[in-house]
Amino acid sequence: MKRRPFSLGLMAAASLTALAAGSAAQAADEIRIAHIYSKTGPLEAYGKQTALGFLMGLDYATGGTMAVAGKKLVVIEKDDQGKPDLGKSLLAAAYNDDKADLAVGPTSSGVALAMLPVAEEAKKILLVEPAVADSITGDKWNKYIFRTGRNSSQDAISNAVALDKAGVTIATLAQDYAFGRDGVKAFKESIKNAKIVHEEYLPTTTTDFTAGAQRLIDKLKDQPGRKVIWIIWAGAGNPFKIADMDLKRYNIEIATGGNILPAMASYKQFPGMEGATYYYFGIPKNAVNEWLVANHYSKHKTPPDFFTAGGMSAAIAVVEALKKTKGDTATNKLIGTMEGMSFDTPKGKMTFRKEDHQAMQSMYHFKIKADPAFAWGVPELVREIKPEEMSVPIRNKR
Repeated sequence: MKRRPFSLGLMAAASLTALAAGSAAQAADEIRIAHIYSKTGPLEAYGKQTALGFLMGLDYATGGTMAVAGKKLVVIEKDDQGKPDLGKSLLAAAYNDDKADLAVGPTSSGVALAMLPVAEEAKKILLVEPAVADSITGDKWNKYIFRTGRNSSQDAISNAVALDKAGVTIATLAQDYAFGRDGVKAFKESIKNAKIVHEEYLPTTTTDFTAGAQRLIDKLKDQPGRKVIWIIWAGAGNPFKIADMDLKRYNIEIATGGNILPAMASYKQFPGMEGATYYYFGIPKNAVNEWLVANHYSKHKTPPDFFTAGGMSAAIAVVEALKKTKGDTATNKLIGTMEGMSFDTPKGKMTFRKEDHQAMQSMYHFKIKADPAFAWGVPELVREIKPEEMSVPIRNKR
């Protein structure tokens, strides 16, 4: 199928539709999709990328028609501001008042966990992108929840590939909420050879990392062999400031996963740093990513970022499911279609695992290169970690 360039006009039309759709009665020739994300709040940068990627993905997957089976796709955008109670009420309003057939989002794991029971009560699908916490497809999961975003276990297992070696001592630094705690829990479970000696959790609003860093240093400084602080952090605050506390004096390294390009500017001071990432525009080699990169450069003069690819993946999943049902939005029909469904994304093929509806997907082991041509540390591919190589636990006790 020949793919047309992404149209800003289509995106603007979709956004206008989103603004106007709230009070409109649902037409028989429409499929209504609520997208609830952090337009504002601490994860605003992530949310905006997801929203752009979602609209680009709808354009790509529908061949520019913004329709499936003769039905127009209507996107209803809502801003949860990163607040769980607000996200919960917005999702209920989307299903009940806006007559959304299904919903996508949110950005924050805390908001996602508040939204899960709403989807169950409404008996309508919530496709989670990009919230990461394992519990979303784990112990808090219900059958209406699917996720294209990676989960904490996929992050952790792939990062363990880079660090889990005998003689390595690790301390972790994470935010004190579901994303951080689930991430560290999954990372610990994935470590078989290295030794973890300390877990440091700090508030999401932290800007002064001095006290936390000192506790990390005290736990690591007298350890033999290779010593690593593994950082899992999202949103505001720069935990990489801890490098200013002369970690080199104690031969302590920093390691972390991938992130959005502005956050990866701080990676540039750590050439050779290893980790694993969900996405970097220069890594996957496939037709979907080529389209995304080319169209994003064309319209925005920048490469697509971490969450732009995730938004596109979510949109492709929605369109592929609707194509298979010939536009039928009946929830049970969609669930039956999506369980086990494979679809092509900027990261290559993803498959919704039947047991917990988590998208199985590749991750990328990288090593940072300081390239003067880029404002950020460039994650050069060490190797692709394929889905079948990662034993991602099923945590929902289905």
